[in-house]
Amino acid sequence: MKKLVLMFIVTLFLGLVVSCSKQEDRTGDMPKMVDVNLSVNPNPGEPNKPITFEAKVTQGKEKINDAEVTFEVWRSKDTKHEKIAVKHSEDGVYRLEKTFQQEGTYYIISHVTARDMHNMPKKEFTVGAPSEKEDAASNQSMDGMNMDDHKK
Repeated sequence: MKKLVLMFIVTLFLGLVVSCSKQEDRTGDMPKMVDVNLSVNPNPGEPNKPITFEAKVTQGKEKINDAEVTFEVWRSKDTKHEKIAVKHSEDGVYRLEKTFQQEGTYYIISHVTARDMHNMPKKEFTVGAPSEKEDAASNQSMDGMNMDDHKK
């Protein structure tokens, strides 16, 4: 009976040790967040002249060349948003060149999915004379969203 109790205690102890070591592995191997540096050039832009949008996608020091990137662009207070899928250009940079005919305040969100993470930085830019801006609540960025958070 003593051997049975002793074996039970040893088994329980080993189970605890293995469980704790697995938890350490999970927290020690947490991936770094996917970072997106969104830029607009020039800002302000001019009507009928190209504006270049770039999303530089990195994870730590690594440049990510296999992300899914879509730029969403719209004029302030406009309900119609244009979504444009963008391919990788070079060194983790995803680029779009676009011309705008109408002056005003515009917004761009880069929807970036990479390594099971989603990041959505948002920028405001102007073409010619600015127009009325959107509400502050709709002008928030959604940086660093986890894919699970985005699905909710």
